[in-house]
Amino acid sequence: MITKEATAPAPAPAPAHREPPRKADRRRPAWDEVPRWQIYLPLGVYLVFTLVPFYWILLFALRPAGSTSLVPWPMTFDHFEKVWTDRSFGTFFQNSVYVGVATLLATTLVALAGGYALARFDFRAKRVFMLGLLCSQFVPGALLLVPLFEIFAELRMINSLGSVIIAETVFQLPLSIILISNFIKNVPYSLEEAAWVDGCGRFRAFRIVVLPLLRPGLIAVGSFAFVHSWNHFLFALMFLNNQSKQTIPVGLNSLMSADSVDLGALAAGGIIAAVPVVIVFAFIQKWLITGFSAGAVKG
Repeated sequence: MITKEATAPAPAPAPAHREPPRKADRRRPAWDEVPRWQIYLPLGVYLVFTLVPFYWILLFALRPAGSTSLVPWPMTFDHFEKVWTDRSFGTFFQNSVYVGVATLLATTLVALAGGYALARFDFRAKRVFMLGLLCSQFVPGALLLVPLFEIFAELRMINSLGSVIIAETVFQLPLSIILISNFIKNVPYSLEEAAWVDGCGRFRAFRIVVLPLLRPGLIAVGSFAFVHSWNHFLFALMFLNNQSKQTIPVGLNSLMSADSVDLGALAAGGIIAAVPVVIVFAFIQKWLITGFSAGAVKG
């Protein structure tokens, strides 16, 4: 007789332990999901904060003397004519252009030679030399006035534009050499070696292969040297005594006296001083941004 054994029912599985539900993580909104007013409002405030001083300069330069209007109307150019002819700003402008262009060329050429030496050659005092270049950036220009004045006095270069050009070049060289050396390091050394194999000498290989690739860096270094020499006040004030040799920053300072300040003439002179720099940066901004960012990544 076959009997079926009573089978006990299998125990039910224990319920799996479940973690308490968490709050949904808040996802950061992407840039395209941010409300436009959150972007344009701070930009607008910054733009107003930046442009108001420029409008104030234009207002004083274009409105008649003695006027208190907040709109430059009727518009007049008497202040520009006054500073250009009566205050010799035409001569100051010419001297500033001469100093700026000469400083640009001298700084670029010397920095190009020094930067190539640092980038392509190894010598014992290389790190010490680089450290000296970096430390020289912490020295203010005022500390160089006395030794430079003594040197130029011995060379009979006081009251000469050449003294200002040399001083500006010396002051700009450390940073320019460091920047140019970084630009040259980003150019593959194999390109020069290939040119040597094809029969080019070192100088010709540098001129044909490396120099065209350094255009953004050279423009960046040259523009920086030009703008600094154009706006620098201290060297021109100390080394130039004759009014016919002074530059625009010294000319702007001469418009202010202890008793009164001609605001219209000062504003017009400031616009004359700013226009060349604005034009230069408007034409070279693409090369300038590329040049300053080229040394950030080592190739």
